[in-house]
Amino acid sequence: MTQVGQDTLGTRSTMTVGGKQVAYYSLKKASEKIGDVSRLPFSMKVLLENLLRFEDGGFTVSTDDIQAIADWQKNPVTGEEIQYRPARVLLQDFTGVPCVVDLAAMRDAIASLGGDTSKINPQVPVNLVIDHSVMVDEFGHPKAFEQNVEIEYHRNMERYDFLKWGSKSLSNFYAVPPGTGICHQVNLENIARSVWTSEDQNGETVAYFDTCVGTDSHTTMVNGLGVLGWGVGGIEAEAAMLGQPVSMLIPEVVGFKFTGTLMEGVTATDLVLTCTNMLRKHGVVGKFVEYYGEGLASLSLADRATLANMAPEYGATCGLFGIDDKTIDYLRLTGREEEQIALVEAYAREQGFWMEPGAPEPIFSSTLELDLSTVVPSLAGPKRPQDKVILTEVDDVFNKDMAETYKKERQSVPVEGKDFSITDGDVMIAAITSCTNTSNPSVLIAAGLVAKKADELGLKPKPWVKTSLAPGSQVVTDYLNKAGLQSHLDNIGFNLVGYGCTTCIGNSGPLAEPISKAINENGLVASAVISGNRNFEGRVSPDVRANFLASPPLVVAYALKGTVVEDFTTTPIGQGKDGQDVFLKDIWPTNLEVAETMAACVDRSMFQARYADVYKGDEHWQAINVVGSETYNWRAGSTYVANPPYFEGMEMTPAPVNDIIEAKPLLILGDSVTTDHISPAGSIKADSPAGQWLMEHQVAKADFNSYGSRRGHHEVMMRGTFANIRIRNEMVPGTEGGISRFGEEVMPVYDVAMKYKEQGTPLVVVAGKEYGTGSSRDWAAKGTNLLGVRAVIVESYERIHRSNLVGMGVLPLQFKDGDTRQSLGLTGDDAFTIRGVATLKPRQDVEVEVTRPDGSTFTFTALCRIDTANELEYFNNGGILQYVLRKLAA
Repeated sequence: MTQVGQDTLGTRSTMTVGGKQVAYYSLKKASEKIGDVSRLPFSMKVLLENLLRFEDGGFTVSTDDIQAIADWQKNPVTGEEIQYRPARVLLQDFTGVPCVVDLAAMRDAIASLGGDTSKINPQVPVNLVIDHSVMVDEFGHPKAFEQNVEIEYHRNMERYDFLKWGSKSLSNFYAVPPGTGICHQVNLENIARSVWTSEDQNGETVAYFDTCVGTDSHTTMVNGLGVLGWGVGGIEAEAAMLGQPVSMLIPEVVGFKFTGTLMEGVTATDLVLTCTNMLRKHGVVGKFVEYYGEGLASLSLADRATLANMAPEYGATCGLFGIDDKTIDYLRLTGREEEQIALVEAYAREQGFWMEPGAPEPIFSSTLELDLSTVVPSLAGPKRPQDKVILTEVDDVFNKDMAETYKKERQSVPVEGKDFSITDGDVMIAAITSCTNTSNPSVLIAAGLVAKKADELGLKPKPWVKTSLAPGSQVVTDYLNKAGLQSHLDNIGFNLVGYGCTTCIGNSGPLAEPISKAINENGLVASAVISGNRNFEGRVSPDVRANFLASPPLVVAYALKGTVVEDFTTTPIGQGKDGQDVFLKDIWPTNLEVAETMAACVDRSMFQARYADVYKGDEHWQAINVVGSETYNWRAGSTYVANPPYFEGMEMTPAPVNDIIEAKPLLILGDSVTTDHISPAGSIKADSPAGQWLMEHQVAKADFNSYGSRRGHHEVMMRGTFANIRIRNEMVPGTEGGISRFGEEVMPVYDVAMKYKEQGTPLVVVAGKEYGTGSSRDWAAKGTNLLGVRAVIVESYERIHRSNLVGMGVLPLQFKDGDTRQSLGLTGDDAFTIRGVATLKPRQDVEVEVTRPDGSTFTFTALCRIDTANELEYFNNGGILQYVLRKLAA
């Protein structure tokens, strides 16, 4: 049931669609009271409707907030704070397990505070899709998928048992079983509606914009369907589930105008990498992006979803499209009900959300423009998704990076027991993976056509390349089979390995032992080419240093070529069965071939069949026998799921927040520190604190699984915080990996933190620009908190991680006036004092006193990045979960 507000402005109206009457909150009627809103960007219209629906006389939403959205058109910059309530929440299992753990812990905690456990239930629909756990252990053979499923269930049964308990014990919570697809593709193809409906407290059906937040940064993919959604940390998502509004500032909105059409042979991936590069340069962190212009007419809905998906890579909160005929066609193709499709069109037209050719352009904060005909085949890498490289220059970029970063020249080394050698720049992993591209039939069919032409010419991937195909939904398998392309993909090593994120999130599985040994013993700079969205250091594989993002057809071509150090367009990819040289142009499909194949093999019935009973699962899932209960029976000795310590000793009234006195730095870091650096998702090393803890608890190394899969257990995760193999702590120069120092003693970060904890010494982390870029990883903030870090001081933050730190009671500070760690000469021997913490105000200046080893002191001014009044409440309660728990218990 939806609670709606007072409607002071009298905007509630009704419309009849398909013979049924629905209520809605009219933007046209609002215009009569607050002024014309027709030229508001689409995203701002969604926020406006949300405020109209929940206006409650100023308790959370006032008519002044509503007026502020209309007035934004006069001065379209970041405005005042508003309280926004998304229609629903999307989870994946890596971030979903800790969410369910926290809800289970909150049920225990509210019971101990004398409250009602039934209050700890999602107040909005929550869909959890299990997609992050499958690893590429088996590949390149017909049984790979089947065997990976078996391994996945063996590894993760305890987690899956727990998630099934959640689906049976929590109301409004729906778990999509493993092997169905990637959460964003399932959202796009099935869950999202573009226009949502629910019953209000009077029993009337209310229609409103479909909106969501998700615990994965690529939640933005659904923006392609006209759904305003973005990634938040698990902490924020839990609050939204429990009925708390998302506190946000009215954003700037950057318009991105398209003209022209893509040229022959250019893919949606090439377009996305081009836009990512342009938007990063423009600067859109914390802003909304909207796409518009006549060029949109040439882009399919899947192309738009691919563009929207990469919003985290260009740094924006979202990348939204309005609704038009392409949206309606896609809803029909993917099996949505005709009644729903009719509602989407009627509502979008009525609310000014329909993209009309020739309509006045919206008012934006700033704009960019791209002629689609200027886009050329591109990759991105070798370390960041925004670093676009045109296809003809990949070899030059790799060679320059190897010379400058690794100070070495190419070498070739034999592989033990094999009849081949491997060389710097050889492609060790070629993976069709991730939500970004696997939702787009055009690039997957293009990959299949490249495979078909290559297979018919007798080409094979190089023997050192680990190849894999992990589609984002089962529908992909249906249309590749119907088109006769999967057999050709199989023949050149791209067998189905699973339906999930796999290599893109670091679940690439191990390389063959002799190859791994040859790389690591000789310091080779190996490469990977993947169709993913993230290529940060240490993410894809611990054995691979140079990672390039590319379209699926280019992934196939690079597997055949086997290296990134030759010009791909002028040198042969390989030799055919009769010895002739084969070039990229010989196997690249035409746009017409791709379009005709798509038209012949992708149809509505596939989607209807695959999503008919999406929550049922295979025989493995059905065999998990779980009974629902009010509270969870925590298993003693579990190494996957444990009751976290956040609520220990908690009382109804929060204690005042202590000042931070003589805090020591745990790490001093450079620029672009990602949430992967802070809280890795990939493999656990045996000699790491987490690995040692698991072995002490009788877990064999073969069963370590990954950090991502163990996010339900705080003992593993706090030991894994700052444990990335590529993180560089400037306190320990010349080293790499998760180490720090206690005095002059060098040891793992976790061990240093525990020594300071024994002394009662608080900690800080100091870093450069773009701190916390990447995934919406709540454990990057939870782990920081549990290690005893009270404050983080950096030059700039990425949006989600900053809010996660606040949500865990960690104070985010930002250098001011051009100060940096270098200009201030900060070292690991300094101590930091911050007073007045209990009386902070949002975005106030804070004096930080630094004490040097010789006893001398100086101060610098930092900006408090607690941005809103709501966030300050969370911080003063010790975190957002404690705030919500006290509110519900009261």
